[in-house]
Amino acid sequence: MPDPADARIVVFGYSEVGYRCLELLLRRAARIVAVFTHADDPTERRWFGSVAELARGAGIPVHVFEDPRDPALLEALRAAAPELLFSFYYRQLLPPAVLALPHLGAFNMHGSLLPRYRGRAPVNWAVLNGETETGATLHHMVAKADAGDIVDQERVPIGPEDTAAEVGARVAEASVRILDRRLLELCEGRAPRRPQDEPHATCFGRRRPEDGRIDWSRSAREVVNLVRAVTRPFPGAFSDTEGGRLFVWRARVRPGAGRPGTVLAVDPLTVAAGEGAVEILDASLEGRAGSWQTWPPGARLESAPGEPGGA
Repeated sequence: MPDPADARIVVFGYSEVGYRCLELLLRRAARIVAVFTHADDPTERRWFGSVAELARGAGIPVHVFEDPRDPALLEALRAAAPELLFSFYYRQLLPPAVLALPHLGAFNMHGSLLPRYRGRAPVNWAVLNGETETGATLHHMVAKADAGDIVDQERVPIGPEDTAAEVGARVAEASVRILDRRLLELCEGRAPRRPQDEPHATCFGRRRPEDGRIDWSRSAREVVNLVRAVTRPFPGAFSDTEGGRLFVWRARVRPGAGRPGTVLAVDPLTVAAGEGAVEILDASLEGRAGSWQTWPPGARLESAPGEPGGA
């Protein structure tokens, strides 16, 4: 495998994809002159390696800015004199003044098969929506998020029981493979470009912990997809009951009928949905696993956002 050309590279990165892609650049002896990342929050449930620690361990200057439009960021970037810029799961949209600096271009790694699932949390959204595949896309960066010409893509399957974390791990692996096979072209200014099919573009927003609230009037398949999309290490799918907040970490679709949110059985815990039923395989009630076993059949969980539960 040839080494990349002697291009001066700046990386904006975070999360697992940021960590894994930075590892790849270090293995390929790329000339990384600066890394821009986010502060590692000790209170955050972080399941990925620290981009900042990896960069510092390699002797690379690390910069942390809350706002990419901060004039001090642009000043630090100009001082690094980048010829090539990568964004690997950096959480902020980079402004045009930043994108214009590297003459070899600015490139982003996105966790979907663009133009589908532009925006935040693309893997979580794909799992929640019941997709059977997603992928990784390396693309030229433009002012509009995730809209630039495509350099390369790789498909990633989504199985019917896969969680977002499991799919995300495959997306990270695909991202590394894409970067590895395209790095020399990127460093030499020969990056391919294929316009995105704009009429087929879809865009999704940021997900918050409250978005994990279960609406039992949805079909059992939709409820299980939500569980798969936000289970550990994410905040989790939940339903409020009189006994506390029930977090559902693993579930599967089962036959059954009843008023949505009604407990059909407690061993295993099975709850009626709008269509079918949900068998709950792993859950916790305000941190006390198994407490629901005292619930009588016919008890009710919250069946829709804002509706009080009866369990």
